[in-house]
Parts: sequence; C-alpha cells; structure tokens
Amino acid sequence: MYQQIVIVGGGQAAVQAADTLRRRGYTGQLALVGDEPWVPYQRPPLSKKYLAGALERERLSIRPPQFFADHGVQAHWGRRVTDIAPRERHVRLDDQLVLPYDALLLATGSRPRRLQVPGGELEGVHYLRTIADADRIRAACSPGARVLVIGGGYLGLEVAATARELGLEVTVLEMADRVMNRVTCAAVSAFYQAEHARHGVTIRCNETVRALHGDGSGRVRAVLTEQGGEYPADVVIVGVGVVPADELAKAAGLECENGVVTDGHCRTSDEAIWAAGDCASHFNRQYGRHLRLESVDNAFEQGTTVALNLLGTPTPHDKLPWFWSDQYDLKLIIVGVAHGYDTVVMRGTPAGRSFSACYLRGGELIAIDSINSPKDQMAARKLIAAHVRPNQEKLADPGVALKDAL
Repeated sequence: MYQQIVIVGGGQAAVQAADTLRRRGYTGQLALVGDEPWVPYQRPPLSKKYLAGALERERLSIRPPQFFADHGVQAHWGRRVTDIAPRERHVRLDDQLVLPYDALLLATGSRPRRLQVPGGELEGVHYLRTIADADRIRAACSPGARVLVIGGGYLGLEVAATARELGLEVTVLEMADRVMNRVTCAAVSAFYQAEHARHGVTIRCNETVRALHGDGSGRVRAVLTEQGGEYPADVVIVGVGVVPADELAKAAGLECENGVVTDGHCRTSDEAIWAAGDCASHFNRQYGRHLRLESVDNAFEQGTTVALNLLGTPTPHDKLPWFWSDQYDLKLIIVGVAHGYDTVVMRGTPAGRSFSACYLRGGELIAIDSINSPKDQMAARKLIAAHVRPNQEKLADPGVALKDAL
C-alpha cells in the first residue's frame, strides 16, 4: 500500500481520484496541488450559465470547500509544482515546499492554444479556461458590445450562443469550411450553422486570421483575415483548441506524445507516476490506439481508475468516451470517437430538431451524434461498446428503436 500520494492538478480527475481513495479506505498521506486560488470547480458552465450570469460561483465547486479538510486531503491551492524528481520521488512547489511521494498522479489538464498573430496581446482579446477568464469576458460584454469569436468548435459556438442570448452582436470566424469540422459530419455542422444564423449569429467559414488591429490605445478594434476581411470587434474571444499541460512530465523524462503517454491502466513510463484527464494520452481498448480526450466524463473515469489501481485493485480504463455541448435549446451528445469513419447514417431529419448521425467504419457502429435524442445516445453506448454491425436500413429508420437495428 502506498503511504504518500501526491496529486498535481485541481480539476475533475484530481478530485475524483482523491475522493475515491478516501471513500475506498485509503488512510495514508494525500496531498493535492492546484495552481488556481479556489477549490476545484466545474469548467463546462463557464461558457454557458456562468458566463451568462445565471449561475453563482459557489455552485461551480466540484466538492464543498470543507470536503478536503474533512477527508484529510492536504490542499495546496494557488500553488504550482515547478519540478518532479522521479529518482528521489518528490515534487517541489513554487514556494519551495517539497512533497515526497510513493505514487504521483498528474492531472494537470490542458490550456488554450494561443493565437500567434500580430496584435494577439491587445487588450480585449480573451481566452476561456478559468473562472477568472469568464469573469473578465462577462465584464467586457457590456450592452452593445460587438463580440467576435475566433474558432467554430464546441467552445466557440457555446460562447457565441451565450453572447447572443445576452443580446450582443456576435460574429464567428472559422478557418475550416464548416463549424465543428473535427468532430461532426457535414450534416450536423450545417444544422448548427443554420441554428446560429437563425439566432442572429454571423458565421464566416474559410477565414484565416492574419492580424488584430488596435485603436491606438492598445485595445482591439478589428480582426483582419488572410482572405481580405476586416471585422470590427470590441471583444475578441479565441477558441482554437487546447494543448495538453505536459511540461512537467516532459521535464521529468516521461514519455509524451500529444500528452502524457499511459498504458491501459493510466500508468506512465515511470512505474510510480500516473496520469489522468486532459493531459493524458491513454491506450484505449475500444479503439485499439492511444487517445487524448478532453471531457469531464473521461477525467472522472480516469481519476477513479487511477485510485482503484493505487488501492491494489488492477483496473483498466475501458469506458466508452462521451461528450456534450449545450447551445440554445439544443443538447448535442456524442458517444464514441468517429475518427476514421467511412459511412454516416442519419436517423431522423435536422428539420425536426431531434435527430442522430451514426458513424460506421467497415459496417461497425463506432460513434453517434445525437441532437435532442436521448434514447438514441443511451442505446448507442451499449451497441458501440459491443462492436455491433447494425442493419443500415433499420438504422436509418427513426421508427425502429436503435437497440433493434441489428
């Protein structure tokens, strides 16, 4: 049994690991280091209800503040781990405190990809990852402000929907030929572009940002694109993806490739170090390859998996991934990973605002996008995990329950 466990990170994976350890009877020393000054909180509402002012900060907390003291977790909030010493098995914090460990969990998450163009550091240019980011954006979005979102992925479109519901003028610039192009098929992208247009959001695809121009006082006033476009803006929100926070792991000599590489049990190339959440590239048994997943559910499941392994119960991480996005009154739930699909079968029609896109590879159902269609996504979880090859005619018939389309 490990006597000293240190968890680096202050998000869902970190909290879930600590919670599972204590609930399952771990009595050793347990320390958690988070680089933000407040207790761990949920990030998904930052682009939606919290940004809109409809959710108080206190309600974001993953666990109540007293949880950590009540469960004997040594919490170091607002502290940053500066280096890991694998041979000595300790970590050093930015206040020079040294924490020894028998087992170390890296749950360092990810950070926004920065926009590398002239003017990218002007005042009024924002990224959304933390509570502080959301507070700054909300303060900047005064009535009448022109909001320009760079990036048409989940985050960008969620922010656009929230800003539009606040009555702001909103434009989205996307460098690809359609929004959410990395994660959905063309039909789903077209549906969401039409929905945003219906709500008054201007979306411009095939636009690559060239520079941001200021007003002479250091504040952004316009976004220029390689295609010759000039878009006035009072507030610019950049959502062009994230990168894994794996610098500590690299410096410690751990194997890294699009994140901290782990085996099927979430263990890194160092037998005493584990990784979970957005920073981890784990071997996924469902798809037979390494994946780095950015989702609350994945962080939750991997945090649990690491804790069980640390407690001496060999546990592979084999949960089917799923993701969600709320935009207006639309609930998009993606089950599985559609990478490498060769066929898309639609169930229902976008006009009905309740439909699904089923992704197949070699006849096998590998993923599904469900929009306001909870029965489909629930059934798909079991079918995808079972590697089924559905009858495509039945699959395309919304009158046939998905579980019966075999």
